[in-house]
Amino acid sequence: MTMTLLILPTHTIKRILGDDDDINDVASMAGVNLNEESARILATNSELVGTQIRSCKDEAFLHPGLLHRRILETAKKFGVTEVPMEAVTFISHATQSRLRTVVEKVSIIAQHRLDSCKDDECCEQSADVRSQLRFFEQLERIEKQRKDEQEREILLKAAKSRSRQEDPEQARLKQKAKEMQQQELAQMRQRDANLTALAAIGPRKKRKLDSPGATPSGTEVSGSTTGSPACASAPSTSSRQYTRQRITRVNLRDLIFFMEQERETAHSLLLYRALLK
Repeated sequence: MTMTLLILPTHTIKRILGDDDDINDVASMAGVNLNEESARILATNSELVGTQIRSCKDEAFLHPGLLHRRILETAKKFGVTEVPMEAVTFISHATQSRLRTVVEKVSIIAQHRLDSCKDDECCEQSADVRSQLRFFEQLERIEKQRKDEQEREILLKAAKSRSRQEDPEQARLKQKAKEMQQQELAQMRQRDANLTALAAIGPRKKRKLDSPGATPSGTEVSGSTTGSPACASAPSTSSRQYTRQRITRVNLRDLIFFMEQERETAHSLLLYRALLK
């Protein structure tokens, strides 16, 4: 057999019984100490004691007047002539919530695109598009180099020919061969000049900030003794790294991927317009 204990507020018990002694008798019979319970309630909700809860002002995300006009223009097509402002406010809040959801999902897609999964054991690389494009570029470069070599041989043969007949095509090839030789000579001179300039400049020196234990420019270390606190704190201040806030950049490709995954926009006209850009 189970018993249910009903605990009523103090003012209700006072109203029923009408005397403090009767209240204490009822509480003692139930095994409840009113002073301990009051102290426990005040200690548990101490941060709420003395505070006032006020409702925030309902601010619309979109301009109410412009949104109301657009809604009326759409509603008139379906025979609706009046739209209350409560509906306009509700649509504004729904737009804000939808936009927040879109931004969150697109930012997650952008972060996933930027994350590198090469070191992850659970991921296996199925295709390397960058290596394939590099291979095709190398093939095109080899083909272009082969065609340039063939054209160069033709021009050199035409330049070395000693035919007595004046052929306009032969003269054009000789002129082109001469221009090609002059261009190659200019490129060789430019290359030699660049190598000479690099040799005169010398090897590249590291910046002071790159070297370990160096003090950053603009700071002064006071004190000449090695045991001074300024000298001891200089390496720690230079090696301190300032963390930059990570910025997630979202592009059109991330938004297109999001629209392809969503059921509402997977076959929409907006997606097709985005694909055409």
